[in-house]
Amino acid sequence: MLVHSRGARWAVWAVFLLLFLPLFALPLLVVLGASFATHWSSVLPSGLTTANYEAATRGEALQALTTSLVTAVTASLLALATGTWAALAAAALKKSHRKVMDALFVLPVAVPSVVVGLAVLVAFSQPPMLLNGTRWIVIIAHAVLVTAFAHQSVSAAIIRLDPVYEQAAAALGASPARVLWRIRLPLLLPSLTAAAGLCFALSMGELSATMMLYPPDWTPLPVLIYASTDRGALFTGSAIAVVLMAATLLVLLAVSRIRTRATYR
Repeated sequence: MLVHSRGARWAVWAVFLLLFLPLFALPLLVVLGASFATHWSSVLPSGLTTANYEAATRGEALQALTTSLVTAVTASLLALATGTWAALAAAALKKSHRKVMDALFVLPVAVPSVVVGLAVLVAFSQPPMLLNGTRWIVIIAHAVLVTAFAHQSVSAAIIRLDPVYEQAAAALGASPARVLWRIRLPLLLPSLTAAAGLCFALSMGELSATMMLYPPDWTPLPVLIYASTDRGALFTGSAIAVVLMAATLLVLLAVSRIRTRATYR
């Protein structure tokens, strides 16, 4: 913190708490409180119970959590590979061409995700790429939606790379492929892990495009949360949402540890 006086630091913390609590923490606390309730007719929930979590951690909900994790991990890896490859390729282009490629990758984020879902549905509902009704159409839609974030993160990291290391390796006779695998990618590892974590979190919470594409045997957790709340099971849906947030947080913490180790290598 760049504030040196004690009074100013207290003021900054007070402003932070006043903004953070109502805008970010309070909605999450409402979901957490509802997950333990059977009724909510006053300021605080009532009828505290853990039965909602019993429904949220077994049967259909457990299968949906597994589906979300597999979808998010696979889509994140696809997005990371595609975004990194494109960022590395764009680094060798002229600045104007690089801007065009950046715009193309950001385009899916600029439209509603339901439009992306519809586009993927139309594109993969005819031979030879008939994926409609399979898990892969959901994974591809998620990858399309999150690739932009991987591409932007890696592109920004490439710009900050010091070219001295690559030049020294090339001067010592290293081939371009060896420079890429032994110099460039290790230097990019912290940004790669950060991009993977962001893609994973976004995929875990994706709903709009998923609603248009998911087959009955591949129901991610956000769809189950929507279905629960739509049926009026608000407290069970809240418990499932807490499970979703907890699973996402655990994976992000693991990714953060990997990123920290990569930073200090």
